[in-house]
Amino acid sequence: MSSGRAAALTTAHDLLRRHPLIDGHNDLPWTLRKGFGGDLRRVDLSGPVAGTRTDLPRLRRGGVGGQFWSVYVPGTLQGDAAVTTTLEQIDLVQRMIARYPDDLAPALTADDVEAAFARGRIASLIGAEGGHSIANSLGVLRMLHRLGVRYLTLTHNLNVPWADSATDDPVLGGLGAFGREVVREMHRLGMLVDLSHVAAATARDVLGIAEAPVLFSHSGARAVCDHPRNVPDDLLRRTAANGGVCMVTFVPDFVSPRRRAWTLGLEAELARRGLDRRDPAARAAVEAEFLTDHPRPRATLGEVADHVEHVARVAGPEHVGLGGDYDGTDDLPDGLEDVACYPALIAELLTRGWGEDACIALIGGNVLRVLRVAEAVSRTLAAQREPATADVGDPARA
Repeated sequence: MSSGRAAALTTAHDLLRRHPLIDGHNDLPWTLRKGFGGDLRRVDLSGPVAGTRTDLPRLRRGGVGGQFWSVYVPGTLQGDAAVTTTLEQIDLVQRMIARYPDDLAPALTADDVEAAFARGRIASLIGAEGGHSIANSLGVLRMLHRLGVRYLTLTHNLNVPWADSATDDPVLGGLGAFGREVVREMHRLGMLVDLSHVAAATARDVLGIAEAPVLFSHSGARAVCDHPRNVPDDLLRRTAANGGVCMVTFVPDFVSPRRRAWTLGLEAELARRGLDRRDPAARAAVEAEFLTDHPRPRATLGEVADHVEHVARVAGPEHVGLGGDYDGTDDLPDGLEDVACYPALIAELLTRGWGEDACIALIGGNVLRVLRVAEAVSRTLAAQREPATADVGDPARA
């Protein structure tokens, strides 16, 4: 390691000791559900956990001071099943926090995050990934907020009846009328509207009515890697005008143009054979053959830094953050293999000329600002209007 790189890494560690790094998205709760049935007696997060990218020692080494834990449930779950499973995931996160009180602390507000960090704890916030989790009910939305959920990603990979996803065939052309009620109610509650996973048209519709800053909890820059999960420049500029933040993800297919091209090649081969690219068994079988002549390219830490820099150039350094999506993806860029690797990314940015103030904003200052503004907007709106009681009989109505 060069002396310059070593000095940058020392500075990165120092910044992370003094300022909370707040990551926008981590899927450890679903990994614990899949691998251990959600039974925390079967897993010890105070040591290495096989098959995960996240545990308490690695969070500490990575300088993580705040984490949005995702209470993701698959989009194939609908109605009561989606709500029940989401509640079980919230319960799992709350039990995890209670089980490790010397390391984790619950956080509902920006002040809670800073207080936890000052006490040497990792502030633990909750984000729900996908509007299917509310089953077309504003009452369920309110109850999720009461249970600690502080952002809702409006869709996951599939459309919901009131909003189009980035990775599904468009139905509404954006946000439906009930979706607008969801956004209004989220602002009244002080719950952040998360636009990762939604179609660009949906995001534009949200930004057209937003009363508080939004966030993209785990997305990249479309101009750097042309993937529908990434954010086009016009939306980055509108996010900046809204006061929001785009938290850059580490998912290789969203990060690396070479990796994206490889995936498109695999999907073209599936299509050539008349197979559904979303069929896991078919995809795995074809991929095993495809790899023989088409080695899978590796994404890199430097490519993630390229996304961070692009968002900062287009939206401004006040509107970029980090949302790794650890334990939500099978593969990660070289140099960012687990949650211990954040200092290396900060060091890379420092070597590219980033100042300490810009790094402090990136790692947590920007999302803390968004939380505080959303809280202030909520206080105003809650005094002005009653809880919404929109008709959910036709959530997609125009």
